[in-house]
Formats: sequence, structure tokens, C-alpha cells
Amino acid sequence: MRMARRLLMMGGLGAIGLTPLLATGAVPAVAENYGTHMHIDCSRAGAACTELADSTQTFGHYVGHDEPEMHFFSNTAGAGNRMRYEVVLPKDPSFSNPTTPGKSYTTEIYNSTWFGMTLCDTQSYPEQVNWCNPDSDSNIVDPAFSPKHPGAAFLELQFYPPGWVQWPTWAVAAGTGGCDPTRWCAALNIDSLSEDPVNGTTQNATCASKVGLEYVNFAFLTHDGTSTGPANPVDATASTFTPDPSRDFFMNPGDSIQVELFDTNHGLETKVLDKSTGQTGLMIASASNGFAQVKYDPTGTSCTALPYDFHPMYSTSSTKTILPWGADQDSVSFNDEIGHFQYCNGTPPPATPFGVDSNGNPTTCPAGDTEEIGPNQEPTDSDDAYCFPGSEAPRLHISACTNTNTGFDAVEYTPVWPDGNTAMHPTPMLFSSPQTGPSLNQPYSRAGFEVDLPDIEYANGTCDRSTGAGCSHFPTTDDGQPVQFYPFYSSVSTTWGCRWAIGDDPTGTISDFGRNSQYGPLLNSNYIAFGGGGATVTRYNSFRNILSNNPCTS
Repeated sequence: MRMARRLLMMGGLGAIGLTPLLATGAVPAVAENYGTHMHIDCSRAGAACTELADSTQTFGHYVGHDEPEMHFFSNTAGAGNRMRYEVVLPKDPSFSNPTTPGKSYTTEIYNSTWFGMTLCDTQSYPEQVNWCNPDSDSNIVDPAFSPKHPGAAFLELQFYPPGWVQWPTWAVAAGTGGCDPTRWCAALNIDSLSEDPVNGTTQNATCASKVGLEYVNFAFLTHDGTSTGPANPVDATASTFTPDPSRDFFMNPGDSIQVELFDTNHGLETKVLDKSTGQTGLMIASASNGFAQVKYDPTGTSCTALPYDFHPMYSTSSTKTILPWGADQDSVSFNDEIGHFQYCNGTPPPATPFGVDSNGNPTTCPAGDTEEIGPNQEPTDSDDAYCFPGSEAPRLHISACTNTNTGFDAVEYTPVWPDGNTAMHPTPMLFSSPQTGPSLNQPYSRAGFEVDLPDIEYANGTCDRSTGAGCSHFPTTDDGQPVQFYPFYSSVSTTWGCRWAIGDDPTGTISDFGRNSQYGPLLNSNYIAFGGGGATVTRYNSFRNILSNNPCTS
């Protein structure tokens, strides 16, 4: 039986690409020039980007994320584009003796948590039509009947826990997302995909090297709603990814917050009210804030930002209002992104910029070290990459790695999740079911659970996505054993009413819906076959279970 692993997760941005690095393979010694072009590099396994249905096909290697999530469904007009959540942020145990076996912190059990929604982007996958009617179910197209789905992007309103290695380190640190040693922050992320599956083409190599095939618009929430740097990946600079304490919105552990997402004339607005402090964080996905599409030009050499107001795609929320290129079949959702990081116990990894060396190779946990605390030590392995020394952390001086954990042997797969033991484990993030309607007082009628484990197990060689053979709610670790623990959602009774939480039956649990069986049976999803002229393929990329009602609506 393994002891709980100690691993310090970094807060959710993942790898950030610097143009000179991508173009030449060399890392600049100093990256303090805040006018230098930078972007989120979704082709690196540390990045917190939207999960592709087939990342191996797009990037040539697996890039994925373990994403247990909840969906909310409603036929009420506006349910796909206007909603409000009530949230209580987690608190951590004491920071004394942080390497005690079995002790954990929020930043260790997930690198980010987010609220999701599908948006219009006519320059994004599947590149078949030049229109998208915002806030309309006319955009629903089943790929089994037609490939002419409007171009789609995915919003992740990401929340980052108090971090380990902070933004910025070495000017802006790749793989890290902690804005502050003690406070939370939030950012609006919009992920798009430059790919035409019908004709089997992708963005030209020049542009792909600058912004990536899966490109990301990014902006921290600020007090005045004005972005601190250009949000789009063509024009983004170091200032885009550098928290500014004088302008950006921060929250304290344990704060009660209200999260609203709604459309405006100039794009989707995200508004977070901290009820504990009275402060508000805002961001509109508008051209005036530097948001833009990347012009799809598969045969040329251009890389052009088209200023763009991103609007929600759908009116309602159902099993048909999906992101057509995502591994998960979701739109209105809550998600914890887990399984990226592992502790590097022993000699710290070298302090190299962006988690890569001078040749562009990821830094690793030195050979002979371990990824365990306690008597049962496990040697480092191949997914201990994009590593950072704990000396860079202002609060928790622990060395760790940020690569996608395909071996299922990270701390998240041990029983260190919120369970009521607040001396050893954090409290959960408590969130309500969303409310919608003109007055934001109408509940969503159904809730559901989904997890993309089959996609990761496929990359690990234990699951056949075509047949479902070998896919499991309890994946196999890299030493051939089932995981010790996998987190699940519970409805929880609180002083604020019924709330949802992910963890291990936290205090006040009403129901855990069968624990891991809550994720339900394999889901067979249709996707447009790459280069197939519009033909479809089916894949078992996830497990999904939709309840007959929404049992937590207060």
C-alpha cells in the first residue's frame, strides 16, 4: 500500500510559450521584457487547456487532463448563456510540517477549477461555415448528420488557489499559476482549435509556431474590467500573464463569492462578487480588451489576429449543446482539473526558465530521486517533467513537476481530498447549482457527472476507445495497481443551503451518489473524422451519468 504522495501542484496556467523559444529552441536567459510576445502552449502536457477529443492526432503526442466534472441542464431560454453560482472558497490546513505523510493543500489536489460554457468562434473547428448565431440553439448540429457545425470555442473561467511557484518567476513562469502566496485569483480563458477535420488541414506552421494549434485568449479578472495586457495569443505579452496587485482581483480562502456569466453587446461578461470583502472582479471577452480570433490560413504563412467579441453559442443547456471538438460532451459545467503534478523528493530540479533547458527539453526530477513521502518510496519516472525547484516558492519550498500524470500516481490519486479532517486536508470548494432566467432565480432541472478517464487510459495503453475494453472508473497506476482513490462529487448540507463539493464525503454530505459509480457508463460520442470528408467516428472518451433531476437546487 503506497503512502500518500507529497507533491506541490501549481495553479492552472500550464506551459506558456515564448516566441524565441518556439522559433529557435533556445530559452532567453532573462525574460523581463514585458513587451515580449508570449502565449499559452497547449501542446505541452503541463498546460491547463481544454481537452481535445484526439490530442495525439493534433499534436503528435498525448496532451490531456484528468477532468472530473458536473453538468447542468435546463430547457429554459438563457440557460446556455446566463447563469449565477454561489461559491465558498476552500481553506487549507496549517502550513507547519507540510511534508507530513497524508497532509495536503488545495494547490496539490487540483491546479485549477473552472466554470465552463461553449462560445462562438467562426475561425475555430470545424471551419465549415462562416456564421454563428449567438445565444441560439440554431447552432446545434449533430456531427453524425452533418459536419457543418458553427465554429466553436470553450470558455473556462478558471480559479487558481494560492500558489506554489508564482506568476511571475523568471518574469513569467511556465507551468505555474499561483497569483499570490495566500490569495486566490481568477482568469477568463477561451480555447479555440485551428483545425478543419473535413479536409484534414490545420493552421499553417508559421502561425502554429507562434500561437499554437489550440490557441487561448487569456485575461485575469480585474477591478475595472480592463485587461492588463492583450488577451489574444498573437499580441499577448508577458504583461498578459503577470498578476498586477494594483489592478487584478484577489480573493481570500474561505470567502463567499458569487459568480455570474452573461452575454452583453460586446461579448460574454464574467463577474465575480466577493461577498466577504465587497470587492468585484470583471472581464468582458471583447475586442476592446484585446480578445481576438486567429485567422484560419492553412496554406499560407500569415498569423493574423481578428478583433472579436466572443459570445455564448447556445440558448439552452442540453446533451446537444456541446463543444464539437472536446473530449467531454459539455457546455454548462463545473470542473476540477487534476493529475498534473508530482513531488520531486531529493535533489531539486535545476532552476531553468519555463521548465525547459537551453535546448528546449523539459527539466526533470533528477534520476535516483523519489515521488513519495513515507516508508514506501517510488522512483521518479517518465512523467516527472517540467519540474521546478521549491526555492522558487515563497511559501512552500517543495520541488515538484507539472507534466500530465499518465501513470495515475500523483497525490490526487490518494485519499487526501476534503473529508472533514481539516487538520490534514483542505476544506472543499462549495458551489451551488447555477440559477438562470431573466432574474437568475430559476434552477437547472437536471445535473450530471462526467469524467474523461478513458481518454487518459487510452494514452496509458489500458483502454480501447473504439470498444471500451479496459476502461475503468479506477484506472491502473504505472505499477499495475488500481488507484488508491479517485475523487467524486457529493451534495452537501451547509448554512447556505445545499451545495456541491468534490472530494471524499466532506462534512455535511447528503449523498455521494454511489461514490465513483456516479460517473456512470461509458459514453459513445460522435466526432468528425479527420480528413474523412465529413464522415464520423465514434469514441469512448468519457463516462457520463445524467440524473433524472437536480437534487441540490437551494
